Amino acid sequence: MPTDRQNGGSPLIRFFKSLYLTNRFFIALAICVLGFFAVFIFEEFFFLMQIAFGVFCVFILLDIITVYRQRRGITASRTCPDRMSNGDINTISITLTNRYPYRLRLKIIEEVPFQFQKRNLIYSISLGVDKSETVYYDLRPTERGEYEFGALNIYAEGMFGFVSKRYIFDNHKKVAVYPSFIEMRKYELLAASHRLTDYGIKKIRRIGHATEFDQIKHYTMGDDPRTINYKATARMNQLMVNTYQEEKSQPVYCLIDKGRTMKMPFEEMTLLDYAINSTLMVCSTALNKGDKAGLITFSKNIDEILPADKNRRQRNNILETLYAQTTDYKESDYEKLYIAVRRKISQRSLIILYTNFETVNGMRRQLRYLSRLAKDHLVLVSFFLNSEFNEVLDTTPNNLDETFRKGIAEKLSNDKFLIVKELNRHGIHTILSKPENLTINSINKYLEFKARGLI
Repeated sequence: MPTDRQNGGSPLIRFFKSLYLTNRFFIALAICVLGFFAVFIFEEFFFLMQIAFGVFCVFILLDIITVYRQRRGITASRTCPDRMSNGDINTISITLTNRYPYRLRLKIIEEVPFQFQKRNLIYSISLGVDKSETVYYDLRPTERGEYEFGALNIYAEGMFGFVSKRYIFDNHKKVAVYPSFIEMRKYELLAASHRLTDYGIKKIRRIGHATEFDQIKHYTMGDDPRTINYKATARMNQLMVNTYQEEKSQPVYCLIDKGRTMKMPFEEMTLLDYAINSTLMVCSTALNKGDKAGLITFSKNIDEILPADKNRRQRNNILETLYAQTTDYKESDYEKLYIAVRRKISQRSLIILYTNFETVNGMRRQLRYLSRLAKDHLVLVSFFLNSEFNEVLDTTPNNLDETFRKGIAEKLSNDKFLIVKELNRHGIHTILSKPENLTINSINKYLEFKARGLI
C-alpha cells in the first residue's frame, strides 16, 4: 500500500507531489519552442504552430486524466528476507501489478540501505493490462548490523508518455544482517550429498581408531589389518573387520580476537567478519560431527563466553552471539584470555584462536600465554596472509620508492612464515590463510584433527 508520506496533505498538494514530467514532455516542449522561434522567419506557419501546441496541451491533459483516474492503478511490494547473510549474495525481489486499462511503462527507483552506497538501482519495464512482473536484484552486505530500506518509488507514465504519477511503497523496512548463514547451510547440504571436496574440503583418512565400536563390515583394500575380527571371519568364511566411530562430544571453542589488528579491511570486509563467518562454519561442522561447540570473544576485556554445548539451540545461540560482535581500536589482552580459559574450560578442548599477527615481535609478546594454553588444550592459531603483498613482490622496481616498498613487503611476508615456525616449535598448530580461504582451511584443519584422533 502507498505510504502516509504520499497520502499526506490536501488533494491539490498530493497531486503536485505525485506529478512528474517525463523526458518526452521536455522534448516535445523544446520542439514547440523552436517552432515558435521559426515563426518569426516563416510567419505563414504561425497558425499551424498554434494548432500543434494546442494538440500538445490536449495530450498532456489526457495523460493526466488517464494516469490519475485510478487511485491505485499500481500495486507493488518488495520481498526481502528478515535476515541477510553477511558477505554473501542476497536476492531481493520487487513484484508489480498493472491495474490500468492500457499497457503501462514503469520506472522503478529503489532506495537500498545507505551501507551499500548504491544510487543507481533504476529499472524500466513495460507491463500489460492486469499483468504482474517481478524484478530481481542482488545485494552483498559487508558488515553486520541493522540495515534500513528506504522507499520503493514507482513512476507510472500516462498513455502518451508525457507525464507520470509517482507511487511510494514499503517505506523504511528494517533488515538485520547476520554472519554468513547462507554459507553454513550450503556446507551442510554439500556434506549431506558428499560433495564437500568440490569446495576444497578434504576427506582425510583416519589414522588409527578410537575405542568406540561402530559395526562389523567386509574387508576392503586399505583397511587396517589390526581391525580384522577373526570370529566373524570364521563364521562368514571371508575377511571381516571391526569399524570404529569417531569420538564425539569433544569440546571445540572458537576464540575471536576483536582488537585493532582485526579492523583491517579486505575486499570490503574486515578481518573480524572473516573470522566470524569462519567461526560459524566450524561450529556448525563440529555440531554436525556430534562435538560440542563454544565461543569466546575478547579484546581489552573478555566480552562474551558461550559454554560449549551440542543441544539443538546451540547453533542459533552462536549465530545470535556472533551477530552482536564489534571490534575496537584497543590492544587485546591475552593474559585476561588465558585466565578466562583456565577458569571456564576445565576439559581438554580444541581451541581455535582467530587473530592477526603482523610481526614476530607482536606474536612473541603473546607467546607465553599461548604456550601455557597449549599445555592443557589443543591450540590452533589462525591468522591472515596479506595476499596483496604478492602483487608487490611480483613487480620489478623501477625507482627508489618501489624498491623500498618491495623490501618492506618482503620483510612483512617473511615475518608471517617466521611466526608459523615459532608457534609450531612451541607445540601450537597454525593456519596461515588468505581471508577468503579461511573457512575452508579451518574446517579442513578440524577434520584433520578428528582423523588423527587428537580430539
